[in-house]
Amino acid sequence: MLLACLLLSASVAAQRAVDQALQEQLSAQQQGVQVQKRIDKLDDQTQAMFDEYRNGTVRLEDLSAYVAQMERLVDDQKAEMHRKETQMRDIVEMQQQIVPFLQRMIDVLDEFVSLDTPFLAEERLQRLQQLKQMMHRSDVSVTEKYRRIMEAYRVEAEYGHNLESYQGTLNGEGEPRSVEFLRLGRVGLYYLTLKGDEGGFWMPSEQKWIALDAAQRDSLEKAIRVAKKQTPPDLLMLPVVAPEVKP
Repeated sequence: MLLACLLLSASVAAQRAVDQALQEQLSAQQQGVQVQKRIDKLDDQTQAMFDEYRNGTVRLEDLSAYVAQMERLVDDQKAEMHRKETQMRDIVEMQQQIVPFLQRMIDVLDEFVSLDTPFLAEERLQRLQQLKQMMHRSDVSVTEKYRRIMEAYRVEAEYGHNLESYQGTLNGEGEPRSVEFLRLGRVGLYYLTLKGDEGGFWMPSEQKWIALDAAQRDSLEKAIRVAKKQTPPDLLMLPVVAPEVKP
């Protein structure tokens, strides 16, 4: 009986030991699972941090490239601004030189017209007056001023190469009279009254009109018709002033 009790006690103790061992093993397994979960979680966090670092590195490289591009752009803009400033200084200096030059051109043209044969006096003086007024206008560019002055020079140059007839007023002795003028380039300037009973030609050396005789007036009348394209060109006999030869 005692032996049975001992065996039973030993069996119970052994069972308890087995149960305890199983319990400890189960607890260890559960702890292992928890540790594995923490390890997996840390691994996921590490991977996320790595991905974030990698993405940050890519963004940093993109940002560095963008900054470098902006720096090149700023440097190019600074260089362009410097070129513009240099050009503006050059333009200002050029304008400071061109404006007096243009004014001298107008002065020379004014003197030329005053000394030239007095044809189309009102028209030419009006053109000069417009040029003088233009030079004081800030809304007219230097380029436009130069163009208009050169246009006036071109018009004056063309006067020396054509034949022109026009009506105008003859101012001289007595009352002003309406007459027909004939300009033969710059070689000769003539007038004929509308009735054809009086005519003359300009004598530059004496600064006055010299009367034409009847035959000369007839030739002048024919020349006026030629200038108006009313008759074909023909040989005309008109007095012409020889050019002065300076010593």
